[in-house]
Amino acid sequence: MQRRRLILAGASIMALPGLARMAQAQGAGADPGRANPMPDELRKALERDPTAPVLGNPQGDITLTEFFDYNCPFCREMVEPMHRLISSDKKLRVVFREWPVFGEDSDFAARASLASLQQGKYWQMHTALFRTPGKVTADAAMRAARDTGLDTARLERDMAAEPVERHISMSFMLAEHMGLMGTPSFIAGDEGAFGQYSLEDLRGLVQRARQDMAS
Repeated sequence: MQRRRLILAGASIMALPGLARMAQAQGAGADPGRANPMPDELRKALERDPTAPVLGNPQGDITLTEFFDYNCPFCREMVEPMHRLISSDKKLRVVFREWPVFGEDSDFAARASLASLQQGKYWQMHTALFRTPGKVTADAAMRAARDTGLDTARLERDMAAEPVERHISMSFMLAEHMGLMGTPSFIAGDEGAFGQYSLEDLRGLVQRARQDMAS
């Protein structure tokens, strides 16, 4: 699995006001600093989208955004580090962006997971989907929903709701304009990272973001 540090470029993109591209930075020691700060409208779209699930501290001092797919094996490996990070950092705000890049089954799972927000069981559904043995198919996603105690009839109605469609469309739009390489991708402050990272790597990403945003 490739691991890459991504640095935000300062130029905005007309397709969505304020969106910035991200370029690869070779070498794990690259420090983006504040040389190319993220445009405000991009940060708002990335961190404050009302359709996006928020975990951790909703009023946290820094936001970490993760783009993921339920059929990405490396995303699966990130569930435990992310859980530990959220549990240990009481000032961290985490935004999950469902980005179903692995096809129709992933799209179904993402929609089911987003719909579970309406029943207050997003984290439980999110975790259950990643614990599914093998590929997360549509049938597997509905089994996970039943195991989680969700009302599946309501879930199916909510999966077709406009906020779910808007969230997924926005994920693809953000990913395209930032030049994301794939899943999982993490963004905090002005810096992004692609690949499977350790808990300490994630803590470092968050800490650098805190320092950069405070400067």
